[in-house]
Amino acid sequence: MKNFYQKMKIKYFIILLLIFLSSCLKQEYKILSEKKGKYGGTLVLSTSSDPKSFNPIMAKETSTTAITGLIFEGLTETDGVTLKVKPCLAERWEHDESGKVWTFYLRKDVKWQDGEKFTADDVVFTFNRLIYNEKIPTSSRDIFLINGKKIKVEKIDDYTVRFTLPEKFAPFIRLLSQEILPEHLLEERVKKGIFTSSWGVNENVKNIVGTGPFKLKEYRPGEWIILERNPIYWKKDRKGNRLPYLKRIVFLIVADHNMALLKFKIGEIDAISISGQDYSILKPYEEKGNFKIYKLGPSLGSEFLAFNQNLNSPIPKYKIMWFRNLNFRKAVAYSMDKKSMINNVLGGFGFPQYGPLNPSNGLFYNPNIKKYKYDLEKAKYFLKKGGFYWKDGKLYDRNGNLVEFTILTNSNNFERIQIGNIIQDDLRKLGMKVNLLPVEFNTLVTKLTATKDWEAVIIGLTGGIEPHGGKNVWHSKGQLHLWNLGNEKDITEWEREIDRLFEEGARELDIKKRKKIYDRWQEIVCEKLPLIYTVNSMVMYGVRNKFGNLKPTVYGGIFHNIEEIYIK
Repeated sequence: MKNFYQKMKIKYFIILLLIFLSSCLKQEYKILSEKKGKYGGTLVLSTSSDPKSFNPIMAKETSTTAITGLIFEGLTETDGVTLKVKPCLAERWEHDESGKVWTFYLRKDVKWQDGEKFTADDVVFTFNRLIYNEKIPTSSRDIFLINGKKIKVEKIDDYTVRFTLPEKFAPFIRLLSQEILPEHLLEERVKKGIFTSSWGVNENVKNIVGTGPFKLKEYRPGEWIILERNPIYWKKDRKGNRLPYLKRIVFLIVADHNMALLKFKIGEIDAISISGQDYSILKPYEEKGNFKIYKLGPSLGSEFLAFNQNLNSPIPKYKIMWFRNLNFRKAVAYSMDKKSMINNVLGGFGFPQYGPLNPSNGLFYNPNIKKYKYDLEKAKYFLKKGGFYWKDGKLYDRNGNLVEFTILTNSNNFERIQIGNIIQDDLRKLGMKVNLLPVEFNTLVTKLTATKDWEAVIIGLTGGIEPHGGKNVWHSKGQLHLWNLGNEKDITEWEREIDRLFEEGARELDIKKRKKIYDRWQEIVCEKLPLIYTVNSMVMYGVRNKFGNLKPTVYGGIFHNIEEIYIK
């Protein structure tokens, strides 16, 4: 009898195992939402300009990607909450021991919006015929060149694709959010040499087909873009109901932000990104206007002051010696009144920034970096340590040169000009004579990257989750290595260490080990101060109270989970 019960337990275990395995082999993608949504309704948003194209291979500016991001999808996507990479058109993947050969297994339940099946042919076509096609000018090509070499992309079967990398490259998996395009609609256009003009703003909207939750319904230049629900979208909610819930999304084209703010205030727009100044305008109407203001945290971008340390630049050599003097840079860092910047420039809605990343990047941010908080006495200490002295309230270097320099910034950015004024006042307290010169943006870029004829600059960088995205800034050979651009023969040992860290970080596939690598990078930046960070604005949105399943985050924004958003 005992053996009988043991056999029954074994059989029962085998049955459970088979049930579990069968569920894994045929797994439907389901949204684990807190609430089941309701079908129907329209979400109305605004965009400041017309899209340049509806072709995600050809156009990457935000006026285009705001639209194409709802129509097209990649093999992977970044979770808007956890920031981790998760499956999208590929349901799973694996790599070999070398870390160079990656195999992706595609979903079998995905169809293009015209009803055709999505297969491996579409993936291979997107990479081999579009991205790697030298006749097609796309920024995607640079992204998928690893040290100048292409990735080999090949079809194994209808739902399996193999990527063979020239070397290990950890950011690869996140980059596969690259939109996949349909071979059956675009191959002929590639053959005829007309792909670059395909799916432009004058294209018949019925020809523009993706796999995403919404499809293009109507575009009226200068007025609106209308997207409608994709009825055959592959994602489902946890009860098996097909997503998305919303019937339509309308983007009103509103060039002026103040006009967009007014339209939100009177109820013509459902959501809007707001600044600290906007907050004071909208907050009194929050209850009456039936909306909520979400304060999400520091933006992923960064703003900073940089000094020209390039010995080959045309500025006076004695000034370059100031800028290369770490004690001088430390003094400037301690002199920055970031509280004043936040209160007077950002309307009180901001954060002091001390390094290249901030807490909004939960995957890679190092909280233990050196933080230079406002302290004029420490600033004076480091100036003395650096060989500077005061005479009649003015600051001089050890050779008797008056410390005077000019800070450039772009004239169309009022916040940077205001921050420049505060820095100017702060440094005046240390005896420095600082001139602030706003210039047209293209002129600024020319000075920074071509002539190198600049002394100091206030500028910013857009941010992201993946640190490797900043390699062109941090690597000594990078095209945006601002403080010492194009001067490979005269780089410091700490710059060489950053070079090594970025090369090592790109090869390391273990996320915990990568974190340690980029922790060290952040430590070096905050020790050596090639960029002296200022403040970071609070990411804020105003949103009508009528939407369910909202999970707003800094990275994902309000509608990163657009397929599960519904009207209550």
